[in-house]
Amino acid sequence: MSTTEPDLWFSFVRAHRTMIREIERRLAQAGLPAYAWYDALWGLESGPQGTRRMHELADVLAIERYNLTRLIDRLEQEGLVTRMRDPDDGRAAYATITDKGRALRKQMWKVYQSTVSDLFLSQFRERDIGPVAESLDRATDAARAFLVETKR
Repeated sequence: MSTTEPDLWFSFVRAHRTMIREIERRLAQAGLPAYAWYDALWGLESGPQGTRRMHELADVLAIERYNLTRLIDRLEQEGLVTRMRDPDDGRAAYATITDKGRALRKQMWKVYQSTVSDLFLSQFRERDIGPVAESLDRATDAARAFLVETKR
């Protein structure tokens, strides 16, 4: 690639890391937990009845299962989620967001949403948002399909 051409991948990674760092800073400034907590709580709340199987939650969040287990342990200790084993399959576990978890997620959303709106979305023309989101979703789907193929 020539140095005069935009480097879309590097720009995306840099923007993502910088945005997450600023979200983290603003959450901390507001006395709220880390971004990862929001992500996990939203992953659960957006599931059927606020519940997801642990492996499904890991896939939704694009996080390694061992990292998710530790995160859910912390959220469970704080009373933000509950966890239970599947009675039909002892290997499978479910996590469910609690009312306390929903309240915290909503509180965190105010900080998260304003940061994304002010610093990220405001940089796009309205007509560009849909195509950019669709392109990123296609890239996600391609990477997930590749992962599925390589696991076979």
